[in-house]
Amino acid sequence: MSMSSMLFFFLAQPKSSFLSIVTAFLNIEIFFKSNHIFSPFLWCCLIASISTFYLKKRSKKVYLVDFACHKPLPSSICSKELFIHYLINSGVFKDESINFQRKIIDRSGFSDKTYLPEDSLKIPPIICTLNAEKKETESVIYAAIDELLLKTKMKVEDIDILITNCCIFSPSPSLSAMIVNHYKLKDQVLCYNLSGMGCSAGLIAIDLAKHLLEVHQNSYALVVSTENLNSGGYKGNNKSMLITNCLFRLGGAAILLSNISSDSRRSKYHLKHMVRTHTGSQDSCYNSVIQKEDETNKIRGIALSKDLMSSAGLALKENITTLGKYVLPLSQQLKFASSFVVKKYFNKNMKVYTPDFKLCFEHFCIHTGGKAVQDEMQKVLGLSDWQIEPSRMTLYRFGNTSSSSVWYALAYCEAKGRIRKGDRIWQLAFGSGFKCNTAVWCALRNVVPIEEINPWSDEVHEFPVDV
Repeated sequence: MSMSSMLFFFLAQPKSSFLSIVTAFLNIEIFFKSNHIFSPFLWCCLIASISTFYLKKRSKKVYLVDFACHKPLPSSICSKELFIHYLINSGVFKDESINFQRKIIDRSGFSDKTYLPEDSLKIPPIICTLNAEKKETESVIYAAIDELLLKTKMKVEDIDILITNCCIFSPSPSLSAMIVNHYKLKDQVLCYNLSGMGCSAGLIAIDLAKHLLEVHQNSYALVVSTENLNSGGYKGNNKSMLITNCLFRLGGAAILLSNISSDSRRSKYHLKHMVRTHTGSQDSCYNSVIQKEDETNKIRGIALSKDLMSSAGLALKENITTLGKYVLPLSQQLKFASSFVVKKYFNKNMKVYTPDFKLCFEHFCIHTGGKAVQDEMQKVLGLSDWQIEPSRMTLYRFGNTSSSSVWYALAYCEAKGRIRKGDRIWQLAFGSGFKCNTAVWCALRNVVPIEEINPWSDEVHEFPVDV
């Protein structure tokens, strides 16, 4: 083997397997012995080759530099009384439908300060146009991104990856293209737009960003999560479709992720685990939350079926079973495994042991799907009132903001001064399909509320309240 061919071999070798490197090393040992003058240089090539191979194969850490949650203007505040006033005077809903929605809103766990798009409450109702839908979404996502850029002092030209998610509103060009055009992002930016993936799409977007950051070195990823209420509102009288009118509220979040090692010093969190569960292969789960026309075949809405809670329970069980392998102490895993074996082979009436996830996390940011969902989650996971508080207060103050709700809950923890270095945070979200998705973060530093731009900052002293 000539000297030049050997140099080429070692420089090209990082893309091959480690075994072939070792084999090559053994094959050239004879050459080392007979060419002593070149041995130091060749040894350097070998070391550089192995080092490069190791660095390329090692998975990159993903850091959450910072995030921002949009707080709409006071003119968008919709009290319960104002919401009922709109229903009565809209001329759209029957008395039975108005009374049904009144009961839902009374039991929703909402305050009188949640937000709706101004156009959606006008009397008489205006026809929902594409321009109105764009205006709503642009006002939310641009405000969130502007705040994030201010907090992080980022330049838009440094953004390498852009991921947007909105379930109902999917215009062409896409939301990601709207952002590229508005902020004049560079031509090489990688853009992805997720639609139709429900309230858990925000964590799906984080997972997608994680996989992209593991491939694209020294990159920044911007994730933007929102929902469009103008395009999702239901103007009919089918009870299963009226519920979403009462639960969803205006909001959105922008998140900046990085895989640059030096960013660990300024980032807030490190992404530890992502677990995604999809039970859509079962018809009952797939149909538990579905967009369709009502019985008139003219009016479109999102129908919630009676199987929704059982679908959520099944998806949650599958998700935490997988998550437990990564985060639970060995003693908890053994208790769960032993109870599962006993139930399956010896006593079918025995209840399988529910692991204590409170041993794994200091903070719980659970999707604000609704008060009933929160009650069930608190019961199943054995959470204290303090642990479920971020989710309850988010539902109370901002309502169900769909895929961005887990970020409002995390912002609440920060505003309360609860986040300390080393704390573990569990974000958990449900979505149509049916899906249950999990993100686990580790705090890299103390988060000092007085230093934060936060949607809760000017009123966090008023919370918690009794809901």
